[in-house]
Amino acid sequence: MVAQKTNDEKLHVDEKLRADEKLHRDGNLQRDVKLHGDGNLQRDAKLQIEETLQRDEILQSDRGAIAPYPSGSVTVGPGDSLNGLSSTMESDTNQEGVHLKRELGLFSAVNLIIGVMIGSGIFVSPASALERSGSVGLCLIVWAVCGVISLLGALAFAELGTVVPRSGAEYAYFVEAYGDLHPYWGPLPSFTCVWVYVMILRPAEVAVIILTFSEYVCQPFYPYMTHVPPETMDQLKKLIALLALGLMTYINFMSVKLFVRVQNVFTGCKLLACVIVILGGIYELCIGNVNNLSQGFEGSSTSAKDIALAFYSGLWAYDGWSACTVVTEELKRPERNIPLSILIAVPVVTGLYFMMNVAYMTVLTIPEMIAAPAVAVLFGDKVLGPMSFVIPLGVALSTFGCALSVQFGVTRLLYVAGREGHMLEMFSFIHMRRLTPAPAVAMQGVLTLLFIVAGNITALIDFASFLVWFFYGLAMVALIVMRRTKRNIHRPYQVPLWIPILIILVAIFLSVVPIVTDPNPGGGQDPEPSLGKMSGITESRAGNKSRLLFNQVLLAQSLLETIIFFVL
Repeated sequence: MVAQKTNDEKLHVDEKLRADEKLHRDGNLQRDVKLHGDGNLQRDAKLQIEETLQRDEILQSDRGAIAPYPSGSVTVGPGDSLNGLSSTMESDTNQEGVHLKRELGLFSAVNLIIGVMIGSGIFVSPASALERSGSVGLCLIVWAVCGVISLLGALAFAELGTVVPRSGAEYAYFVEAYGDLHPYWGPLPSFTCVWVYVMILRPAEVAVIILTFSEYVCQPFYPYMTHVPPETMDQLKKLIALLALGLMTYINFMSVKLFVRVQNVFTGCKLLACVIVILGGIYELCIGNVNNLSQGFEGSSTSAKDIALAFYSGLWAYDGWSACTVVTEELKRPERNIPLSILIAVPVVTGLYFMMNVAYMTVLTIPEMIAAPAVAVLFGDKVLGPMSFVIPLGVALSTFGCALSVQFGVTRLLYVAGREGHMLEMFSFIHMRRLTPAPAVAMQGVLTLLFIVAGNITALIDFASFLVWFFYGLAMVALIVMRRTKRNIHRPYQVPLWIPILIILVAIFLSVVPIVTDPNPGGGQDPEPSLGKMSGITESRAGNKSRLLFNQVLLAQSLLETIIFFVL
């Protein structure tokens, strides 16, 4: 009985062990099946998503589509569900979205600044400062000091570009500095800035520059076109301007690399034209023609109003020094190349302006410079002889390159505004293959075309251009504000506090001077230079009542800027 009981217990233990083993084996099998099945599901889901993305990319490429984001890849983890896969794909896609490539190096940034700063003014009408200063010596001092002020302002913008590493220049700085201060008043400076620049000032400015280009393209052929009626000649100039606009818009639409190549060529041509003028002046000095320069400070004006207006015209001639901060997102190593490009380009332009004025004053008397419709052309007729056609050609190339650069910059501003919600979202889209802000380029082309067809728009530009230095001053206030609100942000370099304060005072000065010197809307001669005069296009006297109202608004804005500065 004992032996039988022992055998029964052994059988029971063996059966229990076999049952446990079976359960263990079945559990492992089920887990393996589950893991294998989940792995197949995840792998199949990954392959399906990647195939869908590739198919969408091919379809978009075939259409030449413009889209806010590209295809991306998705990584599937062991614990991901299909809903999780969708959100992961969307997140990765947004992070990798289509964006402007950094294709502008130091050389291209320098050319961009020079291209915007040197237009037609230094060739056509550089005598505004001379007329107000009254003497050769004081005029040259004005040009040099204006160059130094422009350099200081540009260096302050370079610091802003390192604190806010986004394209848009003043607009981006206003968004960052003032956007969170108040739900309504905070976004107002950036909103006003972008609409003035994008919808009025820059496209109208490009239109005037392009019309100046057509003027100097036609100039060498005037002796052979005396029989052409003036109306037909005007239509011909507009046609040439529209063709130039189409070519310029095509270049900015196609690729940044194409823009860089073309801009480098045109900048080289305008620098060559400047050097030709300077060499002509040096030659005249070498042969002993020093009668005009020997007058020195004789006849210098002692009127504070005249000296102020001399600085006013000089500072307007240097405008454009902030060009590289408009395209910060397309610059390679912006923390290095923005300050370096400014330190190279602005002194180069200052030296060219100074030496070209010396050349002009060597050959031409003060009355001749003031009365000349185009100073450089008159200089060429006296010095270059049969090669005088080089000057109109140089002015034409200079104006085309300037217009090309201005349009390049304002399209980036429109792109950033679309991204921030201050313009239509479509303007923030980028061409998937060309990687250019195609809708923004097309929009600027259309606006410029409308301004060209509209005719005389210099009064409109004069009204809006007063706001440029107001925005510069407000940007300096933004610099001071962000030194308090963003004091922990790394700054590769920092300008002394007196520099933004000086630029604020200059901005207030440039906004107030036209109001003080021309308060009468009924008539009188315009004391301040305008883009129309700087480009050689005659300005209409229409709109003086609007000028008075606009000047009153500017005075209020200047006072507001002063209050903001001292409060913040």
